[in-house]
Amino acid sequence: MNVHLPRLFNAYYIAYSALGIIWGTNFLFMKWAAVHISPLQIVFLRVSAGFIPVFLYALLKRQLKFSHLSSIHHFFVMSLLATVIYFYCFAKGTALLNSGIAGALSGAIPIFSTLLTFFALKDERVTIRGVTGVCIGLSGVFIIARPWENGTSSLDVSGVMYMLIGSLSVGASFVYAKKFLSGTAIAPAALTSYQILFAILFLWIFGDLDGLGSIQSDTTALAGVIIGLGIIGTGLAYILYYVIVNQLGAVTASTVTYIPPVVSLLIGALLAGEVILLSDWIAMSIILAGVMVMNRK
Repeated sequence: MNVHLPRLFNAYYIAYSALGIIWGTNFLFMKWAAVHISPLQIVFLRVSAGFIPVFLYALLKRQLKFSHLSSIHHFFVMSLLATVIYFYCFAKGTALLNSGIAGALSGAIPIFSTLLTFFALKDERVTIRGVTGVCIGLSGVFIIARPWENGTSSLDVSGVMYMLIGSLSVGASFVYAKKFLSGTAIAPAALTSYQILFAILFLWIFGDLDGLGSIQSDTTALAGVIIGLGIIGTGLAYILYYVIVNQLGAVTASTVTYIPPVVSLLIGALLAGEVILLSDWIAMSIILAGVMVMNRK
């Protein structure tokens, strides 16, 4: 089985590992911030701080062009699917679950992306390998959700649903981008700059930002959401992803999603003191196994 996992001791593979670790820590930062502000406010701070490095990167690379305005309607859709809904659902789900469990459930993103690809893209064939991978991954999600349990040992069902909706939303954004934006030759950093800008405007106009300043009472949570989630977890993370795609290829870059669920569970258990069951580790392994089957050559 060949899933194009990276070699070690190469600058680009160090970036690959760093990206997986960065995305894996995001859930703890969201958990800290959720004590003081709403999930929507978490997203607003995250995208506002994350916009700056991505925009400057796109500006430096001269990727921003007036001709891109012809695709402005696609930027709006992408801002909802890949930013507003995705980030909001993950922030809400993390607020209702242990950060480690939320991170483990994020491993379902490529599963939903593959599932939607079967139905939305005519040039993508439904294969036995793909269906098998989806079924394996979804069984892992089912195990980690534990719908058969009641009482203190059970998970918040709404939290699980938020995580799955968020995974579905960003998975849909991949399919949407491939169907409507793949032929436009818009550079990824430019596309991300546009979609984050639309997200900022959308949240600023329609979101309830009252009480946003209450997070200033906790400098750790404030630093986590501005620096951890925003500048590093959104801005730097996107830039690292572009570098990885350009240097290592899209297939290898896609396997970075294997890392965050493991990192989030480890952080939840070792640093946050969360109770992580053996079944959670098994379920996470099953989810990642499903993703590996789908990426198998």
